[in-house]
Amino acid sequence: MKYDITKSTAPAMPNLGKGTECLKLLLSQTSFDMHAPLLPMLFPVLGTKISNAEFQYPSGHWFEMCGQQAALVADSAGNKGQLGLLVEACNRDFRKQDAEQLQKYLQYQKSYKKRSQSKERPEEVFPLLRFLPADCSKPGYLKAQMVCQEHGGLSTYIDLKEIEQLDSLCGSHKQVTQILRLMWDREVYNALRATVDGITGSALLRTNLTVSTTPVRIRQFFKSNLFDGTLGRMVFSYKPRAGRDGKIPRIGKFSDEFYEKLDDYLARLDNCKGRYVIRPLNRLTERLANDIAELGDLTDNDCLWDMGKRSLIAAWKAGCIMWTLNNMTWHRSMADVVEWLMFHDLWSKYQVLGDMLKEGDTSTADASQSTPANMLDNIKGESFSEQQLDALRLSLGKPIGSATKRQLRVWVHRQLITFNEATGLYTKTKEYLKGNG
Repeated sequence: MKYDITKSTAPAMPNLGKGTECLKLLLSQTSFDMHAPLLPMLFPVLGTKISNAEFQYPSGHWFEMCGQQAALVADSAGNKGQLGLLVEACNRDFRKQDAEQLQKYLQYQKSYKKRSQSKERPEEVFPLLRFLPADCSKPGYLKAQMVCQEHGGLSTYIDLKEIEQLDSLCGSHKQVTQILRLMWDREVYNALRATVDGITGSALLRTNLTVSTTPVRIRQFFKSNLFDGTLGRMVFSYKPRAGRDGKIPRIGKFSDEFYEKLDDYLARLDNCKGRYVIRPLNRLTERLANDIAELGDLTDNDCLWDMGKRSLIAAWKAGCIMWTLNNMTWHRSMADVVEWLMFHDLWSKYQVLGDMLKEGDTSTADASQSTPANMLDNIKGESFSEQQLDALRLSLGKPIGSATKRQLRVWVHRQLITFNEATGLYTKTKEYLKGNG
């Protein structure tokens, strides 16, 4: 594995090489300290531009680029507002189209109110909206999804400045995680009301969502929903508190030349139609799936393993978007970004929620101290006994005995260690030591 998420230091963002020019263009308008935190946030924004296209995952499932959810997590005054600049730059076309649609809807409402109950009222015309407002209500959201479905299965995008705005969008706080899971799975939400003024119909949820929030707020949000699948579906991008350097971050100028280049990339996304299999990306995904399994075995952490499978799908979707932006061509630098996205997501989640995932809510400052421990790496020296692993597992609050023996068998099977029957000792393999040197 290239990245070690058991450390407090964030996985280093790879250089954006060939095939990632659009990402470099967007990040060029932000301060350098925000490049790594903002990179994972770009893909839900860009993915909304792709409609009527499906990509085949290695499992055989066909996925659209909707359902992507990402949370930018940083302390107050952590420069999270720079995300909004990129969101607006990418969605200028949606803003213009939505404004025209809303104007028509206002005219319809005026005409509707002028007619008496005894006269024929105009047929309802709900606007086709793609960039939904942050204060969108649940009935308005469901109606917008129905209209997008009628127009050929278009996707919508929502950018929330505060995570609490999800309560209005989903109807109530109790329904938030239910709606988020349905969004990610591209499921149908059936809305049936008994009155003529209610929302009745089936809304297929094709939505991408980004949220900006603080560690305290997102801990409160996920406190009761750590293990129902919602956490794994939402990509985390965490920016630790920076030092007091006294420098004001600089942003770009968003010139006409910038918009001209950006529009060329966005047109590639809009023109992507049909079904595609990206074989080099799928081969990479197969390898990363094995890395996630290996990481779960090294840490003996089922929660990490469960979240990792969905982190992999999110990173794979980012690879599909990069492939489309690059005129449907694959390069090694794009693979480096996909790999980093997966591990950065898992690292971010454990930095923000690690203590809650392990043994309950304590304080934000303790979160990064509860990252999953690589037990093989924590055993000093190249050779060790079963008793040494027992002692380490006890110190981490894990069971011993049969659980220790099982972990040793898994490590041997993965060729991470070898067993010497003469000495009764286990030895780390050269391949493992080389990869963790």
